[in-house]
Amino acid sequence: MKILVAPDSYKGSLSALQVGTIIKDAFSRELPDLDVEIIPMADGGEGTLETLVFATKGNRIKVKARGPLQQSIETEFGVLGDGKTAVIEVAAISGLPMVPLQERNPKHTTTYGIGEVILHAMEGGYREFIVGLGGSSTNDGGMGMLQALGATFFNNLGETLPPVGESIFHVKRVDLSTLHPLLKECKFTIANDVTNPLCGKNGASYVFGPQKGIEHDKLEEFDCAMKQYALLVENQLGTELKHIDGAGAAGGLGFAFLMLNGIMKSGSRIVAEVTKLSHSIKNADFVITGEGQSDFQTLFGKVPIYIANLANEEGVKTILLSGSLGEGYEKLRDYFMSCHSITVGPISLEECMNNAEQLLYNQARNIALFMKGILSDTDLLITNN
Repeated sequence: MKILVAPDSYKGSLSALQVGTIIKDAFSRELPDLDVEIIPMADGGEGTLETLVFATKGNRIKVKARGPLQQSIETEFGVLGDGKTAVIEVAAISGLPMVPLQERNPKHTTTYGIGEVILHAMEGGYREFIVGLGGSSTNDGGMGMLQALGATFFNNLGETLPPVGESIFHVKRVDLSTLHPLLKECKFTIANDVTNPLCGKNGASYVFGPQKGIEHDKLEEFDCAMKQYALLVENQLGTELKHIDGAGAAGGLGFAFLMLNGIMKSGSRIVAEVTKLSHSIKNADFVITGEGQSDFQTLFGKVPIYIANLANEEGVKTILLSGSLGEGYEKLRDYFMSCHSITVGPISLEECMNNAEQLLYNQARNIALFMKGILSDTDLLITNN
């Protein structure tokens, strides 16, 4: 019998690869003859690079770049097993967890480092890119990234603006003619499950700004500045982009990548295609997936429901094993054979996250023991017949 383990990460505690490995270890202890395949999953956010590199037997390249607060950081980009596709994860360069809570203010953060990593990859000969947009700390419309790539932005005095979020409030003129010429040879596939436009009540500032440090009474101010910035860029390009689904992703990085002729695709779908997930599902008897918390929002295209839908199409039963089960998780029973949480008894979120590895191992082992009993009963029935 073959089991496919294809989880998302338990954000803040375990990567998708760690989750998959722990589940495999637990099952292997109880069912040592079981064939267990691990395909760690992601949706364009944290863990996308690790997932794609692991699944394709690629490699990672360490580089220096600016972090979200313009500090020098050591980060990386991945290279798929094909040897020609670079993978960039925004969360690893300008991610929200990289900014201390008391310092979160999109006026001070930047996407400049993302442009630097793209330059490193281009200089290394890479022209095909997969970019995971999830988890950013920024709201600069991608201005910082574009500046690193050569674009120039001026204030009303004709002075060049610094590459921080506050510059969208002061930009009066844009020059995109100075963008790096190699960008015309590049293809950017954007892993993104966000459909928000750049501006308006459903745009980057209003929807994602508060979690990044924008005070509620400042949201309109940020949105107006973003709109003015976008109009200047669009006037130079001669086309409108700010209304396109996904333009508001990652504080407007989606908008900037659309300027570079980026193609938006579902993050889950990209990972599934690269990892050949459908093929593995067809060859499995059971699929196990999960995430940090599963609730009614899981139905809105998150990794576990994406996998469950693929498995159900093939008639393969799927088990959900997540860090916790939240409000409305009962609706998930229509898609999964069973739904499980790793939490036991009264336990705080901090305790759960600190002990996630052991809790996950114990619950996975419980599921394996149950399946072991079912298989034994099946063997007994076959013998008796």
